[in-house]
Amino acid sequence: MPTTIGLGLAEFRHRPGRALLPGVALIVGVACLTASLVLSDVIVDSAEAGAPVVPSAVTLEVGVVHDPDLAFDAQPKLDQAAADRVAAVAGVERVVPVRQVQVDLLLTDGRAGNRRATGDVEVDRDGLRRVPIGEGRSPAADGEIAIDKVTAAKHGLVPGSTVEVADAQGKPLDVVVSGITKRGGLADEAALVVGEDLALKLDPKPTVRELQVVGGDEAAVAAAVGPTYRVSQVLDEDRREGSTGDSGSLAAILILFAILALATASFVAAATFRAVYLQRQRQTALLRCLGANRKPLVVANLVEALFTGAVAGVLGALAGGPVAMGLSKVFDATGISELFGTVALNPSLLPTTGYVVLGACVAGFLSMFAALRPSLAASRVSPLAALRTSEGATPDRAVARRRTVFGVFLVLVAAGMGALAVAAKGTVPAMFLVLFSGIIGVLGLFGALGPIAVPALSRVFGGLAAKVGGAHWKLAAAEVRREPQRSASVAMPLVLAAAMVTFFAVTVGTARELEAALSDNPRPDVVVSDVGERPLPGDVGALTARPEVEGRAVLHRAQGKRPDGETFTAVGADPKQLTEWLNAEKTGATGIADFREGTALVSEWVLTSWNTAVGQQVALDGLAGGPRTVTIVGTVPGDFVGYAGVVVADPSIGPASSVVVALKPGADAAAYRNAVRAGLSNAPTVLVETAVDEAAQNQRYLDLATVMLMVLLGLSVAVAVTGIGTTLTISVQERRKELALRRALGVTKGGLQHGIVAEAVLLSLVGVLGGGVVGVVYAQLTMAAAGVSTFPSADWGSLALGGLAVVVLAVLSAFGPARGASKIRPAAGLASG
Repeated sequence: MPTTIGLGLAEFRHRPGRALLPGVALIVGVACLTASLVLSDVIVDSAEAGAPVVPSAVTLEVGVVHDPDLAFDAQPKLDQAAADRVAAVAGVERVVPVRQVQVDLLLTDGRAGNRRATGDVEVDRDGLRRVPIGEGRSPAADGEIAIDKVTAAKHGLVPGSTVEVADAQGKPLDVVVSGITKRGGLADEAALVVGEDLALKLDPKPTVRELQVVGGDEAAVAAAVGPTYRVSQVLDEDRREGSTGDSGSLAAILILFAILALATASFVAAATFRAVYLQRQRQTALLRCLGANRKPLVVANLVEALFTGAVAGVLGALAGGPVAMGLSKVFDATGISELFGTVALNPSLLPTTGYVVLGACVAGFLSMFAALRPSLAASRVSPLAALRTSEGATPDRAVARRRTVFGVFLVLVAAGMGALAVAAKGTVPAMFLVLFSGIIGVLGLFGALGPIAVPALSRVFGGLAAKVGGAHWKLAAAEVRREPQRSASVAMPLVLAAAMVTFFAVTVGTARELEAALSDNPRPDVVVSDVGERPLPGDVGALTARPEVEGRAVLHRAQGKRPDGETFTAVGADPKQLTEWLNAEKTGATGIADFREGTALVSEWVLTSWNTAVGQQVALDGLAGGPRTVTIVGTVPGDFVGYAGVVVADPSIGPASSVVVALKPGADAAAYRNAVRAGLSNAPTVLVETAVDEAAQNQRYLDLATVMLMVLLGLSVAVAVTGIGTTLTISVQERRKELALRRALGVTKGGLQHGIVAEAVLLSLVGVLGGGVVGVVYAQLTMAAAGVSTFPSADWGSLALGGLAVVVLAVLSAFGPARGASKIRPAAGLASG
């Protein structure tokens, strides 16, 4: 073993630069991993710091035991009667309902947004407050609120600021910001804290999540409330209720892309190790001739790889801090951080000791894993064959056959994982299955089967290059096919880069197509409704009747029941108005001409769930005016009428809930929206939303997701591009004798550089083509695993530019090796073995 370790460390003493070359990609990969972990810690810590806590005075919690056999409306509720039963138990000092109310903040031009804020109702008493405050203090019972840090930062609010909220009737109410919470809002939805008295003004029917009990015996409280409620004792470790927001999702995404970067680094390291071992084959053959066994030589290589990986891991972990800071600045500047409930991410410049150790261990393991197969292959080369040439021998048929079988096996495994991902569509494991399927598939196609796949792809460009580019390009094309294993090693990082760029372009393009398709689905040109589902003011009908309107209808919403007890949502409308509007919108609704008193239009799912059909009669209970029987005369898209299942020709079933408007062709939707909104100055909670507004909001979220994916994808592309330069550098060193022979035969330095760059271009084109196919396939697989049935689409012009960028990067990375090749002196190169 000492001899083995000595052999492994000798390379560091004699050729430290070449020994560390395989670790360059691992440095970048571990930097990406460390940055992801550091950012994840910051995000999760920020969320947990602001999470509501179980107050120190609370000893018991009472919640609801949900019955899966009961409908949502029939589930037991935490009401005042349950609270009174708990309060009557001996020893119970106080019962505090954990309540939430919906609040309309009037922050933009004095009007509510389309997302309501969630307000936690706090008891104004020490020991019973739940939401941590970062600045200022918790609100008093009335006239004050505490606002989340993201909303405060967006609107410049500080403790002492005055803001407007809407009361239960939708009227403006001035309140003072008493404090800023440690938590942040989520995806444009503010999170507030309000006192008990103010909560009654804002929402008379709060949601009760649980009962918190001060004092009392657990068994006695359980006996008092009954079996439909759960009672649990609060332990010290349970005081934190859990993180707020969706911070875990971003952390998972960061780790996902870090795994992809590490896999890319492993592929690049394996290709580099193979080239390094080919350079040493004379040394290996000499040791074999002197009696060395294969096992010690393989172990020596793995020891060297372990040291290479460990050094790379430490350097990568130290670089992870600056990478994390750079990513955090991008997330903060683009607004991505706000979507996950934080204002600014502030990672540490230096990672923890644990992350440095983790980086060294991960890189060491990946380095040994990447070196294992090349080391075994190098040890199998016959000593005499290796001594005959400095460039090695073509593997025997048995080795090639084993490689082919292994490659086919990996491809089958990747296909199986892809099939499992489709079967598990719509789940988080499905996305990881797609990820690992892609990694294994690329390893099989362009790793094990690379000597077959790369030359085959090179023929697509080789013939044209030989005709157009001249002798240097002809030699480059021949070189790609002559040394398929080496070509596959150089092409691997290019394939990865091209696959990631293509995958990204196709995924984003398909998402945009889906968003556009959804935008084309039937939807009203304009919808006027109250964000808090309050009845609309009486003059809203007249305000919406403007010259640019082709058709409009006032919808009256109500909840009803079927004779079997099933609840449903219905809207009532004036038959003439609704018919005029539906004809103007061209929604695809049927039976419009027969819609009159005593009839109904229903959504398609109602026909299915109620087991009925057009022309049949159905009984409706629970609507204003008493039970009625209506005849179904046609269908209407349920989402087009506020996701209601039934539309009846009777506006008296409930108060006016919305106005749907169809504009004349060419009408300015924004101008109409502004004009109607101007007439609703006394109704700040009434929204006037156009189809364009909804599409623009969806596009905003898609753009933010695009930026985030672009940034994270850049991590893996950086690793792949790093591998191009290192692999080509070793490739030039490996071919010193051949390049020296070209110089001796009269090839100029410029010609030699031209040939190396031409080879890089051909290999990059092979990578773009192979990676492009892989990227398209896995983009489609990702959509299928997400449960989306669609054909892949992309901005093919941008995709072509992405492919060109990969080629340009390959050319730039070839300049260094090409310059090194041009410095080879013919005599010295020919004399080298």
